[in-house]
Amino acid sequence: MNSFKRNILLITVIGAAMMELIDTSIVNVALSHMSGNLGATLEDTSWVITSYAIANVIIIPITSFLAAKLGRRNYYIGSVILFTLCSFLCGQATSIWMLVAFRFLQGMGGGALLSVSQAIVFELFPVEKRNVAGALFGIGVFVGPTIGPTLGGFITEYYSWPWIFYINVPIGIAVAVLCSMLLTEPADKQQTGRIDRTGIILLAIGVGSLQTVLERGEAEDWFDTGYIIYLTVTAIVGIFLFIWWELRVKNPVVNLSVLKSRNLSIAAVFTFVSGVGIFTFVSGVGIFTSVFITPVFAQRLLNFTPTQTGLLLLPGALLAIGGLMISARLLQRGISPLVMITTGMTLFILFSWQMSRLNLEAGQKDIFIPLIWRGVGLAIVTVPLTTLAVSGLEPKDMPQGAALNNMMRQLGGSFGIALVNTYLTNRNAVHRTDLISHLVPGDPLLTERLSGYTRYLAAKGITGADAQDRALRLLDNTVTRQSNALSFGDAYLLIGLFFLLALPLLLMTGRKKSSGKPAPMLLSDH
Repeated sequence: MNSFKRNILLITVIGAAMMELIDTSIVNVALSHMSGNLGATLEDTSWVITSYAIANVIIIPITSFLAAKLGRRNYYIGSVILFTLCSFLCGQATSIWMLVAFRFLQGMGGGALLSVSQAIVFELFPVEKRNVAGALFGIGVFVGPTIGPTLGGFITEYYSWPWIFYINVPIGIAVAVLCSMLLTEPADKQQTGRIDRTGIILLAIGVGSLQTVLERGEAEDWFDTGYIIYLTVTAIVGIFLFIWWELRVKNPVVNLSVLKSRNLSIAAVFTFVSGVGIFTFVSGVGIFTSVFITPVFAQRLLNFTPTQTGLLLLPGALLAIGGLMISARLLQRGISPLVMITTGMTLFILFSWQMSRLNLEAGQKDIFIPLIWRGVGLAIVTVPLTTLAVSGLEPKDMPQGAALNNMMRQLGGSFGIALVNTYLTNRNAVHRTDLISHLVPGDPLLTERLSGYTRYLAAKGITGADAQDRALRLLDNTVTRQSNALSFGDAYLLIGLFFLLALPLLLMTGRKKSSGKPAPMLLSDH
């Protein structure tokens, strides 16, 4: 394949991965519109997010097996077609459960767009340039979750919610056509034996139940709800049986032996922790931090519009995109990956700490610098971490390694969203109780605040008992906003703690002994 065709294929598969990641978070801001239009409750509508995540986490680990069984080219193009067709059908849905069903099928197709795309990108580059491949794929991985909520908000605000699905159709058609022209089967195509039906069923039961618990637990009061307890037990038993079965069967649907690679194992754990951090910071999606907590903080507490929030996130995102290529160059120049990841994680911790100190008076300039730290940190971490996941693996094992790593990212993100949602709720209750305890009748500051509200209402023509009642409601609203701000600060500190606890894992990575061939990028052991 000449360089022109290679570059076109590279852009195509990265675009496909980006499209899949955008769809993990683009619907978040449109749920209320879907609910009203389809006559459903918000609780039922939230299954639009849950169904996609469940399908993703089930299909991602077995993408390597399906690619080998069906042929990678056929499986990938078929997945693009399924994703695109279901995107159109999601927009055409006339009931909430029809939308949930099509969304689940869309997620089944979308799983391949991430894992197989990553494997294709790495195979397009020689071993010594896999850090460049990691940087290029990292751009798509970061941009997708970053622009998803903002794009969804813009489309919902100026058009209608079905268009958040329709925009996938022309892109999906283009990807399918280009891949049919350019994508070929890998030279070392794997042979598969009998289909491991038992493994597939156990995986679907175990991981599907776990994903459902993580997605629905907070809304259902966790273990106060019977079916959450049942699903938790099912997840534990199902995953245990799945691992036991896969380690003994001759042709496993998921080749767990690739986890013998210490770097892949550490990268998978690191990716899980990063997934916790990144999803927690930005969306629920999520796939990454900036898609959940930061836009929610900006819009809910600082009254930013979706467009303002998108513009707020843009500089850090652009800096991260440019920084990814610089990061790849630094690796090529011999800068220690250990130093780069440590520096990047330290910047994430700095971002978390600065965001935890913001209050209701914060403006764009107060959030700008922390987001810059996050953008730089992401650029520094992504390339060595992405490359680490597949370094040391044989080419035939790369798709499986990428699939397991992406599954950990998905589960880490879901775990992070569930954790931060629960933590925000609990901390908000604690802070609200504490703030109310300081509202002592007769206190001069409280009296002055209520008098100020009363004068404000009087200026609007509201007086008497009605003014006093509304003044108390305004005071309650102030307490609520203050408790929310304090709980968000606590959540940012929790996220920073996750990154801090992940740093010791770097000491467990190592470099393989030289075999006379150009070594793939590994973390140094010094």
